[in-house]
Amino acid sequence: MKDLAGKHIVLGLTGGIACYKSAELCRLMIKAGATVQVVMTAAAEHFMTAVSMQALSQRPVALSQWDAREANNMAHINLSRAADACLIAPCSADFIAKLAQGQSDDLLSLMCLARPVDQVPLLLAPAMNREMWAHPATQRNLAQVAADGAVVLGVGVGEQACGETGDGRMLEPHELLDDLIAFFQPKVLAGQRVLITAGPTYEAIDPVRGITNLSSGKMGFAIARAAREAGADVTLVAGPVSLPTPRGVQRIDVRSASNMLSAVTLHAPEARVFIATAAVADWRPDVASEQKIKKDGSGQTPALRFVENPDILATLAQSARARSGDLYCVGFAAESHDLLANAQAKRLRKGVPLLVGNIGPATFGQDDNALLLVEEQGTEEFARDSKLALARRLIASIADRIRD
Repeated sequence: MKDLAGKHIVLGLTGGIACYKSAELCRLMIKAGATVQVVMTAAAEHFMTAVSMQALSQRPVALSQWDAREANNMAHINLSRAADACLIAPCSADFIAKLAQGQSDDLLSLMCLARPVDQVPLLLAPAMNREMWAHPATQRNLAQVAADGAVVLGVGVGEQACGETGDGRMLEPHELLDDLIAFFQPKVLAGQRVLITAGPTYEAIDPVRGITNLSSGKMGFAIARAAREAGADVTLVAGPVSLPTPRGVQRIDVRSASNMLSAVTLHAPEARVFIATAAVADWRPDVASEQKIKKDGSGQTPALRFVENPDILATLAQSARARSGDLYCVGFAAESHDLLANAQAKRLRKGVPLLVGNIGPATFGQDDNALLLVEEQGTEEFARDSKLALARRLIASIADRIRD
């Protein structure tokens, strides 16, 4: 997806070993559809060459406020006026101090000071030693630049170039890309708490066998990302899947339907929206064997007795908060046929205002999907698209509904 199509980003590099990550960040932003203008400080040139950044950005790198190539010799004005955002990555402790004090003794700091603050947002990706990060002066300067309108992104935790371990690493390029994309998304769920389930559940037969399904969790994870991009505080309760947690999302891993019900019951009182995308097993073995069930050579299959699992969606939909309208419940139906009829019946059976249907075999494990939104007033089709694009449309629709 070209999530940054039409966006022009000024990428500022200050002095720090994390400049090597900026090369990959530049490449990822361009791959996402952005145009990128690189501006480097003199300190940054000790860690990354302007030639490398020019090759990646396909634009001459801006290095000095006295660059005679600018017709009006005002690079600090021209660069910022053309930008949709300025991202400083890495942003050193020294540069943060400059911003806090309004100093402007090089092109990058001058451009940050001269930019129209209400039109060109400034995003900072700090990078420094753990002691520098924790120093009261750095924290005081970060608070000041944030108060002045800059968006201070987080830092990573781990091994540092100096050999120490702790906070202060610059976030990885893919994390910064996700943060930048999220920054431009409409904040239609700002201040709301959203609870989401995703993936399959696993019901044990014995220690090595169980009942599950083909759900990959991709749709639910995309919805969690979209909700977070929309400004929500998101809790994702995930069945057994191998997917990376979306940026900024609290993830709770569970295994069985009972585990999932316990997790959502715990977090539902804080939520405004509950979206049940998980493909929860309808039944489980009455008793799971403590030892592996062995074949005995008789040709007889073991006798398994099943019991019905708790209905997570119906349980939350029937709660007092849902009945009062304080919890908006959205269900998902993965059908194999007769999508409209089955989705309508499931919506009524579960007692939810909105049911989202899809054809499971056509979407399990895939990166795209097609959705059918079913509510009392009628239906709406979302044509096949990437799961993230559909998730963003769905989140926008849910935001409209809870505002009404």
